[in-house]
Amino acid sequence: MIDATIFDYGAGNLHSLAKALANAGVRVSIESDPIAALKSDVLVLPGVGNFALAAARIGDAREEMRAAILNGHPTLGICLGMQLLLENSEEGPGAGLGVIQGSVRRLESTRVPQIGWNTIEHDDETLKKSRLATAYYANSFVCRPTLDSAITAWSTHETDRFPAVIRQTRAIGVQFHPEKSSSAGLRFVAAALEELTQ
Repeated sequence: MIDATIFDYGAGNLHSLAKALANAGVRVSIESDPIAALKSDVLVLPGVGNFALAAARIGDAREEMRAAILNGHPTLGICLGMQLLLENSEEGPGAGLGVIQGSVRRLESTRVPQIGWNTIEHDDETLKKSRLATAYYANSFVCRPTLDSAITAWSTHETDRFPAVIRQTRAIGVQFHPEKSSSAGLRFVAAALEELTQ
């Protein structure tokens, strides 16, 4: 059985995410020590929370986590967890993991935060497999990678087109919340875990 560890940086309700992971047939644990969180088969960086506070919780473990992910440690980042894969954020001070070059910026729209369902435009195999075409979002900030080659799916809020999925080595980051995106979201979690651990 696959072991997935959610890195708990002290914010958000982790229950629905843990339930979605367990639904995919994996053994789930929650760990507040970032180095200990790397000892499982899959590292999960959850959504909800503040970038600066999450970066502070990573602290001195940043370089070890970054090296592990760049060396192929399977990682799934959701919402804030996706944003932590980049270098920094307008939301506050602190360094992200820098797995993907780029910054996190505020949504360029009149209605912020974006809360609710939004469509996804993609050529992403995991999204195709799960048949996830619309997903649930709750975000004020979005990733702006330096290179578009890291992006495999997009969404648009008002006139702001932003990355919905980014990838690097064996890391997948999603701006939406698959655990809140109905049955297709749960299929996406299962498909992503299967892909990451093959």
